[in-house]
Formats: sequence, C-alpha cells, structure tokens
Amino acid sequence: MTREREGEFLMLGLALIESWFPILSIVAMSYIGALHTYAYSLVIALFFFIIIMLKRNRFKELKNKDAYKDLLLTSFWITLLFTLVFIGMQYTTAGNMAVIIFLQLLFAYLYFNIIGKEKMDRWHLIGAGIMGMGALIILIPDDLTFNKGDLLILIAAAIAPIANLYQKRARNYCSSETILGFRTVVGLPFITALAWFFEPSVAYDAFISALPSLLVIGILVYVVSKIMWIEALHRISITKVSAMMGLVPMLTLFFAYFYLNEVPEIRQIFGIVPVLVGGYLLTKPIKI
Repeated sequence: MTREREGEFLMLGLALIESWFPILSIVAMSYIGALHTYAYSLVIALFFFIIIMLKRNRFKELKNKDAYKDLLLTSFWITLLFTLVFIGMQYTTAGNMAVIIFLQLLFAYLYFNIIGKEKMDRWHLIGAGIMGMGALIILIPDDLTFNKGDLLILIAAAIAPIANLYQKRARNYCSSETILGFRTVVGLPFITALAWFFEPSVAYDAFISALPSLLVIGILVYVVSKIMWIEALHRISITKVSAMMGLVPMLTLFFAYFYLNEVPEIRQIFGIVPVLVGGYLLTKPIKI
C-alpha cells in the first residue's frame, strides 16, 4: 500500500470519528458550556497522551531541540484557532461556524497550490473542488448572515492551513503523540482561563451528566482522530487532507438523523452527491 493510500484510509477513519464530534458536543455543551466542554475534553485527552508517551517512550523526543520551533508554532496556531472558534461561537450560529471553518480548504489551496509549490493531480484538484461545493451545499443555512463572530471564525479558517503546515513539519521530528501532548500542555491553561472567564462555573451534577460525552470526545476525537490527522498530514498534501474533511458533514447528517432525530433538509441530501463524487476523484490513484 502506498503512503498516499495510507493517508486516504486514515482520513476516512478520521472522518467517521469526527462526524460524531458535533453531536456529542451538543450534548455536553447543553450541560457545561462550549469552552468548558473543550477544556475538560483536553484534560481527558492529556491523560491518555501521557500514558501513550510513557508506554512508547516518547518523552525522549522532547530532547530534540530542533523540534521545538515547529512544536511551539503548532501549539500557538492551534490554540489561537480554537480560541477564535469558541469566542466566535458566542456571536454566531453553529451552522454559520461549520460553513466558514470549512473554508480552510480554500485557504489551503490558495496558500499551498497557488502561492506555494505543493502540486496536486488535475483530477484530484477537480475532486477537491466538487467535494468542497457539496460540503457547502450541505452546511449553508437558509439564513446565513455575517457578524463579528463569523469574522473571528473566518480568521480561524485562514489560520488552519498554517497550523497544519507546522504540524506536518513537526512530524518530521516527533511522533503524533508527542506533538498532540505538547500542544495540549501548552494550550490547556489558556483554554481553562477562557472558560473560567467567559462561562459560569460547572456544577457537579452537570459535569457528571456531560461526562460520558466528554470521555468519547476526549479519547476518540482528541486522541485517536488527531493522531490519525497528523499521520495523514505526514503522508498526503494539506489541501487534500482539508478537502477530505468534506466527508464529515455528510456523515454527521446521517448519524444525527438516527441519534438526535434531526431530519436533514432537501438541499443537504442533494449535497451528499457531489461529496461522494469528489471523494471518489480525490482518492483515485494517479496514473504515472
């Protein structure tokens, strides 16, 4: 199996896990709020990162001084990205946020394919465009408006490819677990402070009610899927990785229908078709 194909399979598995993230987040946030959901999920994830790093003897990777520039830049951009998203969510809708943050695909294409030197096969580019169109059809709400929250999230979408670039570079020095554990340690105090400042304190009963969702988010989303994300970045282009995230909204619609009884709109069902077509083109092997 080629590295390209390995990266594609990693992204397919990641999309399956990430599609549950908004569903479980809705449940957790209903009890403890958005920033506290993020903070507690990171605490759970950090616990498992420490165990994994100890078991696999990854702490020795932190002795590599050459890695620190990319590790610190990754931590900075990722923390800033999620800070903007969560603060922006205070002023906009979840639908608007999902649409705007997906524009990271367009920023990735602009940064790395137009301005930069990262090349993609013609059919892969066509597939990325079709998939992006389908994902936007699925996500765009009927009453899309633009406000200061949308602006903050748009800035976050522009930051995402930069964060992915430094994660990709850091992977040349460290394992995925080390990168994720490092950025969690650096970002967690800041996120915790924001949660304390912007949201009311969490009651014990509310925390217990949110705990099952927090455990799944912390373990599967912030540990398993993020490791898969960095490994995929290590194997395929940032633009392609960003485009394949278009599978997530399609899967979220499917699972939300059964888990939350949310019936998708007609336009969302129509949007699934270009996502599937674009996904086929994007993962089609290049003939040399």
